[in-house]
Amino acid sequence: MKKLIISIAIALLVAGEMWGCTNIIVTRGASKDGSNIVTYAADSHTRYGFLNLLPAAKHKAGAMRAIYEYGPERYLGQIPEAPSTFNVVGNINEHQLIIGESTWGGLTDHIDPKGILDYGSLMYIALQRCTTAREAIRLMVSLANEYGYASSGESISVADKEEAWILEMIAKRPSYDESGVNTNKGVVWVAARIPDGYISAHANAARITTIDPKDPENYMYADDLFEYVAQAGLYTGAPEQFSFADTFCPLDFSTLRGCEARVWAFFNKHAADDMGQYLDFARGDNPANRMPLYVKPKAKISLKEVADMMRDHYEGTEFDMTKDPGAGGHSLPYRWRPMEFEVDGNTYVNERAIATQQTGFWFVAQARGWLPDAVGGVIWFGVDDAATSPLTPVYCCSNEVSDHYAFGKGNMVQYSPISMFWLVNRVAQFCYLRYNQVGAEVRSVVDAHEEEMIQRVAQADKAASAMSHKKAAKYLTRFSVEAADELFAKWKGLDEYLLVKYIDGNTKQQNADGSFKTNGHCDYVPAKPNFPGYDRSFLETIGRSEEAKKLRVK
Repeated sequence: MKKLIISIAIALLVAGEMWGCTNIIVTRGASKDGSNIVTYAADSHTRYGFLNLLPAAKHKAGAMRAIYEYGPERYLGQIPEAPSTFNVVGNINEHQLIIGESTWGGLTDHIDPKGILDYGSLMYIALQRCTTAREAIRLMVSLANEYGYASSGESISVADKEEAWILEMIAKRPSYDESGVNTNKGVVWVAARIPDGYISAHANAARITTIDPKDPENYMYADDLFEYVAQAGLYTGAPEQFSFADTFCPLDFSTLRGCEARVWAFFNKHAADDMGQYLDFARGDNPANRMPLYVKPKAKISLKEVADMMRDHYEGTEFDMTKDPGAGGHSLPYRWRPMEFEVDGNTYVNERAIATQQTGFWFVAQARGWLPDAVGGVIWFGVDDAATSPLTPVYCCSNEVSDHYAFGKGNMVQYSPISMFWLVNRVAQFCYLRYNQVGAEVRSVVDAHEEEMIQRVAQADKAASAMSHKKAAKYLTRFSVEAADELFAKWKGLDEYLLVKYIDGNTKQQNADGSFKTNGHCDYVPAKPNFPGYDRSFLETIGRSEEAKKLRVK
C-alpha cells in the first residue's frame, strides 16, 4: 500500500503531528428545522479540547495582532488589528457565521515557509471580522495573498444564515529573489456553494473539481487561477475542464480509504442516490470514479442525526470497524496508530472512520436565519471522541463559557480535575476496554442527554426571542454556562457509576431503579455479578487458531 504521502506527510511537516478532521455540511433546505448546519471534528493526537472565546472588542489605531500557528502555537508574525471585532465562541460568531476545516496537504512544493497566516488564524480572523460566508472567503484569501499562507492544502467549510460554501486553497509555489523575498506569495484557491437542499462533506482530501467561470453565484476563484496553473506547468487546457482537486491533491489509496471513505459513509447513510456505485472509490480501488461534491438527501436530516453521523464507525457497511478481527473481544471500533502494519511481507491498513479516539474537540453548529442573531446561532460543543462524548449547546451571543470547557483550565500534558476534556477522556478510556458493554451504556446516556437538551434549547429560544438583544444575550449566556456545568456534574457521576458497575470485567446486577443489587444479607456486599465475557466471533477466531491447541480442555 502506498504511504500517506499527500494527505498526511505534508501535514506532519507543517504541523509536526497527524491531522485528520471531518466536516459535514447540511444546507437549510436539507435540514429538518431549516438551519444551515456545519460540523467539525478537530482530530489530533496532541490537541487539548477547549471552547474558544474571543469577546467582541475595539482596537486603537495602529494596534497589531500577533499570529500563532493553530495547534503548535508557533509564532509566525503580526498583522494590523481591525478597528472592531465580533464576538466569537467556538467556531461561530455573533452573526451566525460558522467556519470549520480539514487539512489535505497537497503538492509538496506548494508550501510557503515564510508565510505569516496559517489556516487556523485565517478562520478565527474571519469569524471576528465578517458577517457572511462570501465575505469570510474573500477576507481569508486576500489576507493570505497579502501576508503569505503558512499552511498546506486546506478545505474550509463556511456557512451563514443563507448559504454554505467550501473554500479550498493551497500556497503558490514559492519563488525567492536575491534578497530571499518570496515573489510568488499568496494562494491559489477555489470556492463552491453547496446548493440549498443538498448535503456535502470533506475529510482531509480536496473535493472541488471543475468550476464554472461564468457562474459567480455558485463559484468563486482566484483572479489569476488559470494563469497561475499554466505558468506553473500544472494545466494548460480549457478552464471549464480544469480540476482543482485532481491538480493539487491527487488521489492515492491512502487518500481514498482514509479520507474520502468518510465522506462516502455520510453520503451512503443519507443520500437519495445509491452510493453503492461509488463503493470501489471508497475502497481505494477506482480513483476515477469520483463522488460528487454534494448530493441530495433521501429525507431531511435532523440535528441529532447529524450529531450521530459524527459518531460513525462505518457501522452496517463492509468497512464496519466493529466486525473485523481488530475489534477484539468487545466490538471495539478503534485501531491504535500507526494506521498501517506489515505481516509476512504484506502491508495492511486499519480503517479511519469519522469518529476517532484522537479528537480534541468537535461541534455541530447551526445558523437559524428565522431567529434573531443572538438566538439563532448555536454551537453544540463536545470534547474528545465524538462517539463517547456528549454535546452541550452554546449560543453564539455568549460572552462567557463554563470553567470546565474554558481555555487555561487544563492542557494535554497535565491532568485537571475540573476539565471536561479530561473527564470525558476518563469515560472514553473505560469504554475502549469493553466497548460493546460500557460504550453502549455511555451512548444511551449521551442520547438521552442530547434529546433533553434539544427540548430545552427550544424553550430557551422561545423565551429569549421575546427579550431585547441585551437581555437575551445575558439570559442565553447564563443558559449556556449552566447547561455545561450541569453536564460536567452529570459526567462525573457517570464516571464513578461506570467504575462501580463494570469493575474487573464483571457487570453488577441492578434493580429497576438503577441501584445495585446486594446479596440479601447486607447493604454493601453486591449480588453475584454477571460475567458477560467476549464476543462469540472473537472466541471462534481464537478457538480455530493453531495457537489455541494449548488452551483446549482435555
